[in-house]
Amino acid sequence: MADFSPAAAARRAGLRLRSHLSALLSPRPAGRPTAGDGAGDGAGTGAVAGTGVRTGVRAGPAARWSRTGCPRTRPPRRGPAPRTRVLILAALLVPAVAAFLLLFVRGSFAFAFDRRLTLLGAMAVAAFCQAVATVLFQTVTQNRLLTPSVMGFESVYTLMQTLMVFVFGGSVLAATDGLPKLLAQTALMVCFATVLFRWLFASRLGNLQVMLLVGVSLGLAFASLSTFLQRLLSPSQYDVLSTRLYGRLSAADPTHLPLALGVCAVVGVLVWRRRHRLDVLLLGRDTAAGLGIAYKAELTGALVLVSVLLALSTALVGPMTFFGFVIATLAYQLAGTHRHAVVLPLAFLLGLLTLVTGQFVMEHVFYAAGMLTVVIEFLGGILFLVHLLRKGSL
Repeated sequence: MADFSPAAAARRAGLRLRSHLSALLSPRPAGRPTAGDGAGDGAGTGAVAGTGVRTGVRAGPAARWSRTGCPRTRPPRRGPAPRTRVLILAALLVPAVAAFLLLFVRGSFAFAFDRRLTLLGAMAVAAFCQAVATVLFQTVTQNRLLTPSVMGFESVYTLMQTLMVFVFGGSVLAATDGLPKLLAQTALMVCFATVLFRWLFASRLGNLQVMLLVGVSLGLAFASLSTFLQRLLSPSQYDVLSTRLYGRLSAADPTHLPLALGVCAVVGVLVWRRRHRLDVLLLGRDTAAGLGIAYKAELTGALVLVSVLLALSTALVGPMTFFGFVIATLAYQLAGTHRHAVVLPLAFLLGLLTLVTGQFVMEHVFYAAGMLTVVIEFLGGILFLVHLLRKGSL
C-alpha cells in the first residue's frame, strides 16, 4: 500500500531531485544517445538517465541531446529549402521566356519580337496583379478558397463596358480606347472598393464577414443588371461587347504598359516592406493585435492594394476569375512555408511561367493563341470545385 505521509512525499521529491541533478551533471555524447536511453534502432522513446522519466520524444539516430539530458529532434526537410525553390523556378522561367521571344519567328523578326515583348509585358502585369492580390486577400480573410473576384470587381468592369455600349453604341469602345479610359476604369473600381471598405469598417457592426457578404451581393446585383442590359442589345453590339468581357492578353495596349509596370513596382515595394506584418495577420485578429499590429489599418491597407491590383489587371487584360486562385494554391503547395517572403515571389513566378508556357504551347502547337485564358479559367474552375469538395466548406 502506498505511503502518502508528508515524510514519504518529501523523500520521493528528494529522490527525483537527485536523479535530475545526476542527469544534468553526467557527461552525454554529442552524437547518438546511449543504448540505455532507448536509442537502439531508433524505435524507442528517450528517457532521462537514472530516473525512468519518459521524455515523449523519439530518440532515433537523428536526435541530438540538450543540456538537460533530453533529446532534441529536428523535423526532416523534404526537398530543397523554400528560397531555393524560388531560385529554381526563376531559373526555369529564363529559358521559357527566351523560347517565347525568339523561337518560331515567321516574317519580320523586329515586328514579331516587338509584338511578343508587348505580350510578355502584359503577362507580367497580369501575373503580378493576380498573384499578389489573391495571396493578400486570402491572408486577410484567412481563407484559401476565397478570391478577390467575390468582391464584385469584375462585375463592376462588366457593368461599365455594358453601359457604355448600351448608351453610346458599339463604336464607343474602340473610339475611347486609350490611357484616359484605363485610368478612369481603374479609378472607378478602386473608388468602389474604398467606399465599400470605409463604410463597412466605420459602421458599428462592420467586420470582414459582413464586407464579404456585401461584396458578393453587390457583385451578383451588378452581374444581373449587366445580363439584362446585354439582352437588350442588338446582335452586332453584343458581338462587339463580348470581345471585352473575357480576358485577352493580346488586347493590352503597349502604351499602357509603362504605367501598369510602374504601379506594380510601387505596390510590390509596399507589400514587400509589410511582408512580416502579413505573416502576423495570418495568426488572427486577436493574436495580431496582441503582438502590436494595428489590425484595422493593416487590413484596410491590404484590401486597398488588392483593389488597385485587381482593377489594373481587369482594365488592362480583362477579367480572369480563377487564374489568381490557381497560382496562389500552387504557390502554397510548392513553398513549404506560410511566410510571404517566399509565397509572394513564388506565386508571381508561377503565374508568369504558366502564362508564358501556355501561350507558347497554344500558339505554336494547337494554333489557338487566343484561347489561353479560356483554358486557364476552365481548369481553374475545376480546381476550385475539387478543392471546395475536398475541404467541405468555405
